Amino acid sequence: MDGIHDMGGLQGFGRVPREAEGGPFHEAWEGRVHGLTYALFGQGMLNIDAFRHAIEKLPPRSYLELPYYAKWARAVEALMVAAGVLDPGEVEARLAGRSTPPTVVEPPEGSQPAGFLRNVADAPRFAPGDEVRVRNLHPSGHTRMPSYVREKRGTVVRAHGAYVLPDTNAHGRGECPEYVYAVRFSARELWGDAAEASAPVTVDLFDHYLAPA
Repeated sequence: MDGIHDMGGLQGFGRVPREAEGGPFHEAWEGRVHGLTYALFGQGMLNIDAFRHAIEKLPPRSYLELPYYAKWARAVEALMVAAGVLDPGEVEARLAGRSTPPTVVEPPEGSQPAGFLRNVADAPRFAPGDEVRVRNLHPSGHTRMPSYVREKRGTVVRAHGAYVLPDTNAHGRGECPEYVYAVRFSARELWGDAAEASAPVTVDLFDHYLAPA
C-alpha cells in the first residue's frame, strides 16, 4: 500500500541523526518490547508480515514522530486486540492502574516450517543477466515492493530461491511462495540525471513484481 512508510528516494526530511556508539536500546522498555515481540513470533502468535503491515497502517504523524520501538508496541497491541488476546483499551487501563484479569491464550497448534525459504516445483522465470521491468502495482495491502522502482528497468544479478510472499501472508491468505531476485538498477534510472552516474542500487523483488523488459 502507498503510505508515509514508503520513503525510499524521498527528500526534505532533514538530516539523519547519527548517534554515538552504544547499546541497541535507549531505555529499558525498548528491550522489553523487543523481547515480547520476538517471544510472540516464536510462539506462532505473531506473523511478521502482518506485524510490518500494522506499523505501515499507523497514522502518518505517529509514524514520523514515534520512536522506533513505540511503533513496534503499537503494532503488537493492535494485532493482539484483533486476535482477541487483548481487549480494546486494556493496555491504557493497565497503564492507568486499572487492573484487569489476564487473558490466557494458548499458542496455535501444529508446527510451521522454520524460516521463510520454501521449495516450489517451478523453475525461476529469470536468471542472472536478464533484463526486467518492474510492474506498476498499487496493492491496497502489504507489499515489499518499494514505490520508487515501479516501471523501472533493471538487470537480474541473482536468484535467491523461493520465499513466503509477504503480500498474502500479511493478510492470512496463505504463504504463496515465489522466487526472489536481486535486481540491479542504475541510480539515474530510478531518480534521473540528478543521481550519481555510476551508482547502482540493488533491490530484492518477488517474482510477480517483475516482467521481462
